[in-house]
Amino acid sequence: MVALSNNDVRGGESVDAVMASIGSRARAAARAMALASTEAKNEALMLAAAAIRRDCSKILEANRRDVEAVQGKLSESMIDRLGLDPKRVEAIARGLEQVAALPDPVGTSLARWTRPNGLDIERVRVPLGVIGIIYESRPNVTADAGALCLKAGNAAILRGGSESTNSSRAIHACIVEGAQSAGLPADAVQIVPTTDRAAVGIMLGMAGVIDVIVPRGGRSLVERVMNESKVPVFAHLEGLCHVYVDRDADLDMARQIVMNAKMRRVSVCGAAETLLIDRAVAGAYLRPIIGDLLDAGCEVRGDETVRHADPRVVAATEADWTTEYLEPIISARIVDGVEGGIAHINHYGSHHTDSIITANAETAERFLNEIDSGIVLVNASTQFADGGEFGMGAEIGISTGKMHARGPVGVEQLTSYKYKVRGRGQVRP
Repeated sequence: MVALSNNDVRGGESVDAVMASIGSRARAAARAMALASTEAKNEALMLAAAAIRRDCSKILEANRRDVEAVQGKLSESMIDRLGLDPKRVEAIARGLEQVAALPDPVGTSLARWTRPNGLDIERVRVPLGVIGIIYESRPNVTADAGALCLKAGNAAILRGGSESTNSSRAIHACIVEGAQSAGLPADAVQIVPTTDRAAVGIMLGMAGVIDVIVPRGGRSLVERVMNESKVPVFAHLEGLCHVYVDRDADLDMARQIVMNAKMRRVSVCGAAETLLIDRAVAGAYLRPIIGDLLDAGCEVRGDETVRHADPRVVAATEADWTTEYLEPIISARIVDGVEGGIAHINHYGSHHTDSIITANAETAERFLNEIDSGIVLVNASTQFADGGEFGMGAEIGISTGKMHARGPVGVEQLTSYKYKVRGRGQVRP
């Protein structure tokens, strides 16, 4: 595909016309996908995985061009999100196979009952229809989103970021090949052929064509989608994740979890951005925990107590408690017990992912019940906030909203339901 600007044409078509054509073809594909067999969908995903492995060198070369184009323009953490290597390409292929191995949600009976008048009522899962995914940087989203939409019987319109154009197109070609080879519509997973941001605006106005929009990217992208979309949105505005170290935490466990939660990959939405430590153990726990982070090259921005524990700590500002860094930076604060930790998280958090480290079962249950987030963990790293780690094969994103889907959005979350009512001639009195 040739990248189009808003004024470019292809075959006499404007970008508006190209987007209209994509939408029309997606709706037709969605009708076919809703009736596709489990066997055909699984075959498509397995063939796509094989194509990705076969074309690994092509995908890596495409990715090399993308990375070279943004050198000096993006931070190292953002380049890490963009970059691929043989291990990551293999993970993409394996993710497709994992999605294929999942149960097919379409047609699943969720409930069935008979009314006194004899009406037989059944609630069954059905595809959502056409799903638009708008994302930045990470080319693996092309495969994850395409695979999940396909397995759930939907059609997908993918609009990746300009920085990952070559990588996304190389991966997309493998998905289309798999779909066609399995007898599914090539238009089941389409990629928008323009890097112009105007295409995003067009997608946001395609109510009646696109059934739901999923944005994955920075705050500015997600805010734009949420503010402008005429289409329902599954979104998380930020991954402002917290780790709270309780007075009953094991210190060695706390050190390991905090380091992993922050430093395993600082650019993912499940990376911890704020560390909270119970005042009751600050004297013994604070210095070793923040020392690990500082020694690993992480900047720590702390309150007065945290700053006094290590001269390398930078003073935190009020803005730090609401900042998703996606960099080797973490804010740290001392709180008064689990009550203080819960209060801080519910006030400043983004309802994404939050973790407590404690050996006290009662305290753990209180944290699980009172933290208002999509994912709440006990004695585990926030970096487990991932559909693959939840056994979903992959995820299309993590929703922090409360309507329809919350937390990792996987295959089941990309379906809705309808009621099948079977009668024997009943009429309503």
